[in-house]
Amino acid sequence: MSLRFHRTSLVGAIAFAMGVTNTYAQSNNDFTSALPSTLKTLVFTATRSEENIEHVPARISVIEPQILEQSPIRELPHLLMSDASINMVQSGGFGQLASIFTRGTNSTHTLVLRDGVRLNGASAGMPPLSFLDTTDIKQIEILKGPASVLYGTDAIGGVVQMVTKTPEKNAAFVTTEVGENHTYKAVLGADAKENDFYAQIRAQRLETDGTALTNAANSKKADYDQKGYSAKFGIDKERFATSIDYSTNQGGVAYDNYGNLLSQNFENEILNLKGRVNFTDTLSVNARLSQFKDNLIQNNKPDYVYNTTQEAELFSKWQFAPAQNLLVGISHQNIKSNIYAIGEGYEWEGIYYPGEDVLYKQDIHSTGYYAQHQYQTDNLNTQVGIRLEDYENFGTHTVGQIAARYQLFPATSIYSNIGTAFRAPTNNDLYAIAWGANPNLNPEKSISYELGVDQHINDQLSLGLSLYRNEVDDLIVYTNQLNNVDKAKFTGGEVSLNWQQNELFLNLGYAYVQAKNAEDNTDLTRRPRQSATLTAGWQDEQFGISTSVSAKSRSKDFADWPDTTLNSTPGYVTTDLNAYWNINPHLKAFTNIENIGDVKYKTSYNGYGVHYVNGGRLASVGLTVKY
Repeated sequence: MSLRFHRTSLVGAIAFAMGVTNTYAQSNNDFTSALPSTLKTLVFTATRSEENIEHVPARISVIEPQILEQSPIRELPHLLMSDASINMVQSGGFGQLASIFTRGTNSTHTLVLRDGVRLNGASAGMPPLSFLDTTDIKQIEILKGPASVLYGTDAIGGVVQMVTKTPEKNAAFVTTEVGENHTYKAVLGADAKENDFYAQIRAQRLETDGTALTNAANSKKADYDQKGYSAKFGIDKERFATSIDYSTNQGGVAYDNYGNLLSQNFENEILNLKGRVNFTDTLSVNARLSQFKDNLIQNNKPDYVYNTTQEAELFSKWQFAPAQNLLVGISHQNIKSNIYAIGEGYEWEGIYYPGEDVLYKQDIHSTGYYAQHQYQTDNLNTQVGIRLEDYENFGTHTVGQIAARYQLFPATSIYSNIGTAFRAPTNNDLYAIAWGANPNLNPEKSISYELGVDQHINDQLSLGLSLYRNEVDDLIVYTNQLNNVDKAKFTGGEVSLNWQQNELFLNLGYAYVQAKNAEDNTDLTRRPRQSATLTAGWQDEQFGISTSVSAKSRSKDFADWPDTTLNSTPGYVTTDLNAYWNINPHLKAFTNIENIGDVKYKTSYNGYGVHYVNGGRLASVGLTVKY
C-alpha cells in the first residue's frame, strides 16, 4: 500500500476545495451534524416505530450521527465501547473476532440488526461485528433488557440496531483518512432526493498493516483490508412507501493461532426489501423480505463457514383509540449453515491426539406470531406484548413483556418492566462435535426485572438510574463440552449523567454487574464488575474538540489446566481524542487519536500465559469534501 499516493491525494483535495469554495459561512454550513443534538432523540427499536426516547419504558442509549462521523476508520466494536453496559472482548485490533456482553449476558445474547435485518450468524450465533462497515449508518440504538416479543430468539441481553441513512437532499461527498500502521480509508457517496423519490450510493475501502495480536514476544502484526459498497432506492409517500437496500463488504484478515498467523477471507451481504401501506390515518401495514449472507473461507486450507439467514415479516399497527395502538405481526426465518473444517491434531506430554473433521449442513425454520399493545398519554406510556415462537427442533416458546413509564413530576419520570426471552442453541452448539457441541442442549430461557428513574435537574443537567435482575435458565456454558447450567443470575445497575451548557458538554456513564453461575455462585468469565465511560468537549458549527474515556475493572477468565493460577484479565483505561474544523460549507478537516496513551491493555486470555491485546494507539487525520 503506497502512503505517498494517499497523502498526495489528501493534499490535492484540500487545495482543490479551498480553490473553488468560499470562506466559512455560519449560515450555510453542511456539517452541522457534528454538533451535539439539542432536539428530542427519536428511536425505533423499542416499538418498531419512531418514538421519543424519553417515553420508552426501558433503558435505551443512542450512538448519534456526530459520533459516527468523527472517524470512518473507527470499527463497530470500538464504537460500542462507548456504552458502559457493554463489555467488548476483541482478540486484537482491526478485523479480529469481537464478542459483545450486554449487562453481563453471554456473547450470543445480544441481537444485532441493520434496519430490522438479523445479523447474528446461524453457526456461532454471534454477528461478525469486526466485518460490518458503518459507512451508511445514521445512528446506533442500544436497547437493554429482553426484547424477544418483537424480535424472537437471541435478544436475552438486549438489541443493537444500526439505522441507515435516508437522503434528505441532493449531495455528494468524498472522505479520506490516513493514520498510523499504514492505515487508510476512503469513502465516496452520493445522494439524490426528488419529491418522494430518493437514491443513495456508498463505496469504501480500508487497508491497514495492523498490530500485534498478543503480548507474546514473537507476536506478529495482523494486516486487514476490506472494501464494499451499498445502495438504497425508495419512494416515501404519505399513503405508501417502498425501498430496497443492498450492501456488501469483503476482505481479508490474518489472525492468531497459538503463535502462528493464519489468514482468511470474509464476505457479508445484506439485501432488504421493505414496504408500507397506510390504509387509513390510523391503520398501516408493513412488510419486509431480507437476506443476510456471512461467509468465511480459509486461505491456507479448505475450511469454510457459510451462513445464510432469510426472513419474511408482515405486521400492522392500528391506532384504535387516541391514546392506544395495537401492533400485530408474523415473521418467518430460514436459517442455513454449511461448515467444513479439518480437525488438527495436537501433542500433549508426548502423546499425539488426532483431530476430528467437521462437516455438516443445517437448514432450520422458525415462525413467530406476536402482538403488542401501547397506551400513550402525556403522563403514562405502557407496553404489553406476547410472542409465540414455533422453532424447528425445539417446539413452541411463549414470551411476554409488561412495561410502563410514568411522568411523576414535570422533571421526573420512573419506569419499570418485566420480560421473558429465549435463545435457541446454534448449529455449532448442537452439531460441531469437534468443538464441544452437545446435541442434547436445551434452549436458554430468561426472566428480567428492571426499575429506573430519569431526572432533569435543570435545563442543562439530567440524571438516569437503572436497577435490574436477569435470571437465565439452562445457560449454555463450556466445560469439557457445552452444557446447560440450571440457572445464572445477572444483577446490576447503571447511572448516567448528561450536562450541556451552550457548546460545552459532558456525558458520564457507570455500570455495575454481577454475572453469576447460580449453581456454585462463581463469576462467569469475561464480565468485569465495573465499567465507566466519559465523553466531554466543546463543539460549535466551526470547531470542535472532544475526548472519550472508557474504563473496565478486572474480569475472570478461563484458566490453563493443571495450572489454574492465571484466571483473570486486568482492567484498563483508554482515552480517545477527536477534533474537527469546518473550513467552509463544503470542506471539513478532522483528526482522531484512538487510545492516546498507547496503552497495550489485555482484552482476554489466550492460554499458556499469553493474553490478546488491543491494537494500541491509532492517530489519524482526514478530510471531507462535500457538495
